[in-house]
Amino acid sequence: MATHVFVMPGKVLSEDVLPVPSNPSASLKLGPGLRHTPPSTVTTTLAGPLCVDRKKNAIWVENNGGRYIPQTNDVVIATVHHSSTDWYHCSITPHTAFAQLPQLAFEGATKKTRPQLSPGSLIYARILSASKHLDPEIVCYNPSTGKSEGMGELKGGMVFDVSLGMARRLLLNKQKDEGGLVVLDDIAEQVAFEIAVGRNGKVWVNANGVKETILVGKALQDTDKKALTMDEQRKLVKKMLREI
Repeated sequence: MATHVFVMPGKVLSEDVLPVPSNPSASLKLGPGLRHTPPSTVTTTLAGPLCVDRKKNAIWVENNGGRYIPQTNDVVIATVHHSSTDWYHCSITPHTAFAQLPQLAFEGATKKTRPQLSPGSLIYARILSASKHLDPEIVCYNPSTGKSEGMGELKGGMVFDVSLGMARRLLLNKQKDEGGLVVLDDIAEQVAFEIAVGRNGKVWVNANGVKETILVGKALQDTDKKALTMDEQRKLVKKMLREI
């Protein structure tokens, strides 16, 4: 379970704050809001709760507002803006430089079989590299396995905006226990849908019909904006299901 203390930008974290892994060889995972200065200095770059997950040996600064800052290994929903000879140039947010997607960065892609993406196409991708000095590079596969694992072009459906904190909660393995979320589980008991969550505050939803798709997206946005408890989420879902 993650623990929290509030920090301001520019704070140098002491060693007693950092998680100590059970395996000494495991590397510390730094998330958004933190900057590593070799050899061992970790400094905050955002204001917000400092979250430490000792089981995962991870630490990050939670920040619901502000702009998304690309971080290596984040999954994001991006929009193809234009293409060049070997690259697709994709928008992650209106405030960041275009992310560069190699045209062969898909599972099993060759020059003959690579996806033909047009401007406006949605993709679910992973950030391979990110630096304040270089444009982010994204790929549509897991670099560790070479498998797509659900990444690639997102066809149909609709995209909904949520806060960065909500996006992180939706990406937790145990949404109920770790993120306090039951909204998707409750909807799934009555409505079939697909979902992809980007760490950049984008959620793609695809259901059997437009009404169902909007229901899922609006339920997520209401849960986020109104900071609903689990009981309130259940009441919201029941009300929305009665209306379709």
